[in-house]
Amino acid sequence: MNWRALTTLGHLDRIDELSATGPVLIFKHSTRCSISKAALHRLERDWSAADDAAHKTYYLDLLGHRDISDAVATRYHVQHESPQALVISHGQCVYHTSHMGITYRDLLKALGT
Repeated sequence: MNWRALTTLGHLDRIDELSATGPVLIFKHSTRCSISKAALHRLERDWSAADDAAHKTYYLDLLGHRDISDAVATRYHVQHESPQALVISHGQCVYHTSHMGITYRDLLKALGT
């Protein structure tokens, strides 16, 4: 997957801007959690180059950027979970799921494809 790193609070403003023209995926990942690793692997295993071309994706390392994770929860009115996938459209969270609920098929549906 062609992840963009979500490493600054300013990136959230950029995500909101991008989401005005199409949904944006945020994946919140804990590098120490086996469930998070499994969810990430399942998603990346099925993701294709065509998916990369069609969708903007951001990856948030929760251990390195807990402040940004907290800002995501506040800005998009979701409870913090790990792992967690959010779809942002027009600056609003229109879909979110966590743990083993994170699936390629459901995310593509939420992204509108």
